[in-house]
Amino acid sequence: MFANYLIGLREGLEASLVVCILIAYLVKSGRRDALRPIWLGVGAAVLLSLAFGAVLQFGSSTLTFTAQEGLGGSLSIVAVGLVTWMVFWMRRTARHLKKELHGKLDQALALGVGALVLTAFLAVGREGLETALFIWSAVSATGDGVQPLAGAVLGLITAVLLGWLFYRGALRINLAKFFTWTGGALVVVAAGVLAYGFHDLQEAGVLPGLHSLAFDVSTQIPQDSWYGTLLKGTVNFQPDPTVLQTVVWALYLIPTLVVFFAPVRFRTTQARAGRTQNESPVPDGGDGRGRVGDDAVGVHDGARGDRDRAGDRQGRGA
Repeated sequence: MFANYLIGLREGLEASLVVCILIAYLVKSGRRDALRPIWLGVGAAVLLSLAFGAVLQFGSSTLTFTAQEGLGGSLSIVAVGLVTWMVFWMRRTARHLKKELHGKLDQALALGVGALVLTAFLAVGREGLETALFIWSAVSATGDGVQPLAGAVLGLITAVLLGWLFYRGALRINLAKFFTWTGGALVVVAAGVLAYGFHDLQEAGVLPGLHSLAFDVSTQIPQDSWYGTLLKGTVNFQPDPTVLQTVVWALYLIPTLVVFFAPVRFRTTQARAGRTQNESPVPDGGDGRGRVGDDAVGVHDGARGDRDRAGDRQGRGA
């Protein structure tokens, strides 16, 4: 349940921050008339993600066991690839996310309502589809769909609440550290999903070695025990993995974590060379990842701008 809560929280918070940045920019720019198309795009993206999850769940249930295992294994590998790309993408570009979204929104405002709807739809839809696929893969790996699904829903609800608090300026956290550590934890979860994906392909007969076990500690760690359930729910632990599962898990987890947590050296790139002489580059702050939190937490500027303008009008009225 905790692993799926983490998935819902991590993925949902990214989508929430995107929505907050878009809305705050429109409010601060005095373009409240463009809020409705933004919400239409967000709503369409949410509906598409729910429909995609429903198709995965109910569509796969009509297949034979072999086909279910083959589909589940293939989609689990695809989900792990998407999530891995996502955590590295956020680590690399989160510092410039606010500026990038503002640029796209300016272009959409110039093109009209349809462009605004499409901008919000694409920004949120990508996160939603990734979330639906990865949650479905994680739930399939654990075998019990009730608690993992409840954990994912709670994570999404928490993400929406945090996004609202960011917008109102009621909450400030170091998002750089938050996304770094949750990204690392998500890589651990993804390693378990990847291992189960290969196991599904073995059960489908696509890959060999189903009965070649790397070890078997099911006697020491029963799956129905509280600690067995805890390990399975947090890191997708399996007490009797195959050799292929174990090799794939290690080959994915160790190099990915090493690269993910490796310090990024500060480099002057061609893009930074375009800054004005009076503008200094953003320092790394010692951890090599830049001040992601400075941009992300600033999404409440739109709400604060409302209060400032209201105060100005009252002052002029006095």
